[in-house]
Amino acid sequence: MTTALQQQVFALDARYNAHRAPQSPNFRTLYIRRRSQLLREANSRSTEKWKQYLKIRSQLLQQRYGNLKLEHSSVSGSLASLGNQSNEKSGIGSTPSGSVVPTKNAEASKALVGGTTIGENYAFVGVHHIFDQHTQAVTMIKFANNDKSRLCCSSLDHTLSICDVSSNPPSVISILRGHTSAVSGFDWSVNNDSIVSCSLDGTAKVWKVEDYSCLRTLNDPNNAQILCCIFQPTNNNLILTGNNKGELRIANVSTGRFLKNVCKIGGQVLSIASDTNGHVFWVGNDKGEIFSVFCELNGSLTRTKKISLPTSCWVTSLSYRAWISREGRNPLLLVNATDSSVYIFSVLNYEGYLGLKRKFQNRHQRYTVRSTFCPIMSFREGACVVTGSEDGCIYFIDIERIGSKSVVNTLQGHSSAVLGISFNYDESLLATSDLQGLVIIWKKGNFSQK
Repeated sequence: MTTALQQQVFALDARYNAHRAPQSPNFRTLYIRRRSQLLREANSRSTEKWKQYLKIRSQLLQQRYGNLKLEHSSVSGSLASLGNQSNEKSGIGSTPSGSVVPTKNAEASKALVGGTTIGENYAFVGVHHIFDQHTQAVTMIKFANNDKSRLCCSSLDHTLSICDVSSNPPSVISILRGHTSAVSGFDWSVNNDSIVSCSLDGTAKVWKVEDYSCLRTLNDPNNAQILCCIFQPTNNNLILTGNNKGELRIANVSTGRFLKNVCKIGGQVLSIASDTNGHVFWVGNDKGEIFSVFCELNGSLTRTKKISLPTSCWVTSLSYRAWISREGRNPLLLVNATDSSVYIFSVLNYEGYLGLKRKFQNRHQRYTVRSTFCPIMSFREGACVVTGSEDGCIYFIDIERIGSKSVVNTLQGHSSAVLGISFNYDESLLATSDLQGLVIIWKKGNFSQK
């Protein structure tokens, strides 16, 4: 209970921090980091004292700054112009469409999480660290594969950064410079020895993680803005990119050239995801369309199926996950869209056909908000996904529950739209990034196993 109240105090400070010293962003960052440190050290207070402190601090801040509503700052650069200007208001909710979790009695999966409840599994209650190395919005964050400590961030400030969250204190290892415009996305190779990044400057760059040097620069053949990229999972010498001219392309890292084969998607290609074997890719655009694309061994791309969301909107994030246990059936595709929705689709066959399983409401109408599956998909009471939101909150959603009960945890600490989100592999840390360039590392609460 005390830890939850500490989080509420931190969220209150973070909300008002955007209005403190508006001309001094560095001061605001130092202030909120110090507040986080002080709150972590103040564990001796009783629950009643924390309640009283929260009430008094809320009153003082309201007297000083007024009763604020969460406001979003504008984003500079080309990514800002890709928004949906709808004013529809929404909250978190869900619409059932068949069972998602294959069985309620999956013993193998229960053992992975120590027999705890869903709420306990995802009780991220404390701030581990706050990074502020980027001067503009952090568009995407991602932990290295099967890694607890290395985190990569991309930003509108034209750079990427590599962080070590396990060092004491956590530190920025390297800043990757070379793009001349906003970095829209990136991906780690399977063995984490390289990173591919893409930018609105029309290039994709391959970085060597050993010394963080630029190994290769790939130029889009049509000089288009590259909006998303991903390694071919089974052949990291190949990279798939999506651009603002509706093209899905494959590049060869060794030759530094794009293959002649082009898959026409239409609109602007905003997001890409792949199955485990790299046979099927899913591609989302700015028209509310998701395409299944089959990738052959020679790099040839073939569209197999298209589904359209109920409204013409942006598909800003796609994430694939197969059930971790043999008790599972169909893999799932997680989708964020600017119609204020998070969708869960079942992957029905080897060609990537999709069937809608769930739809949840989320505040998402304008920015490239992302979501992710929790790495350990327990079947005890359901499975969880975590999504950013334009109201500055991070929502943990049990995809098997209905209505408002689907939200099993909410983190409040950002004072602007939450864009990026990533777990490390054992779920001990969660990283989130926002429109103002802050990256918050959250730590999981400690619960005794049942």
